[in-house]
Amino acid sequence: MYIELLSAAAGGSAAPANHFGFWEALQQGGIIAYSIFGVLVIMSIGSFYILITKWLEQQRIFNQYKQIRGNFWRASTLREGANKLDKNSAWRQLVDDGLTAEESHTKMTDSLDAHDWLHGSLARSEASINARLAGGLPFLATVGATAPFVGLLGTVIGIYRALIAIGLAGSASLDKVAGPVGEALIMTALGLLVAVPAVLAYNWLQSRNKRIAELLSGFSTDVLANINSGGTVRPALLTQASTQQAGKAAATAPARPAGTTTTTTTTPRP
Repeated sequence: MYIELLSAAAGGSAAPANHFGFWEALQQGGIIAYSIFGVLVIMSIGSFYILITKWLEQQRIFNQYKQIRGNFWRASTLREGANKLDKNSAWRQLVDDGLTAEESHTKMTDSLDAHDWLHGSLARSEASINARLAGGLPFLATVGATAPFVGLLGTVIGIYRALIAIGLAGSASLDKVAGPVGEALIMTALGLLVAVPAVLAYNWLQSRNKRIAELLSGFSTDVLANINSGGTVRPALLTQASTQQAGKAAATAPARPAGTTTTTTTTPRP
C-alpha cells in the first residue's frame, strides 16, 4: 500500500524541463554567439555561390572548346573563324588578341621579332583569362582554413559562459554541466560543416582550372603557328567522316590469316 502511494506520487510529479538546444545556446551566448553564427552563415553562402558561378563559367568554356574543335579550324581565315565564336568567349579573346598583335607589329619602328611579340601578347591574354577563372578561389581557401577556428571561438566563449553560470548556481552536477557544454560544442560542428565543402570546392575548381589552362595553352600555340605561317599550319582534325572512311577501308581490306607463312617452291631444272 505504502509503495503504491509512493509510485503514484512520483508519477504525478512532473520532471523538470531542460531547455537545451541550438537556439538556446545562441541566446545564452549573446551578441558574440550571434555574430559568430552570422559570420559562418556568410562564409557558407559565399562558398556555395562561388562554387556554382565558377562551375557554370568553367562548363561554358568547355562547351565552347567543343565548338572550336568542330567549326573554328574549318574556316578559311582566323578572322572568319573568330566570327563563329561567342563575343565573350575566352577562345575568341585569344584569337582577337593574336590578330591585334599581328596588326600592331607592323607599326613598330624597332626590329622586334614578330614571333616574340605574338607569343608575349598571347601569353598575356592567357594570363588574364586564367586570372579571371581563379577569381573567388582565395575566398574558398580562406573559408576552409579559418571556419573551424571561428567555430572553435564560439565554442570557447560558450563554455566560458556555461562555466560562469554553473559557478554562480553553485551546482556542478552532471546534468548542470553536460547541457551548456554540449550546446557550446555546436559552434565547432558548424565551423567544420562550413569548412569541409569549401575545401572540396576549392580543390575541384582548381583542378578544372588547370585543365582549362592546358587547353588554352595548346590553342594559343596553334593560333601562333597559324599566324606565323600565313594560315598554312593548322592542327590535325580527325573528323567523323574521315573516321568512317578509315573504318570502311580497314573492313574491306583482305585479312591475312594468323600464323600463315608465305613459301616459295623451286622447280628443279632438268
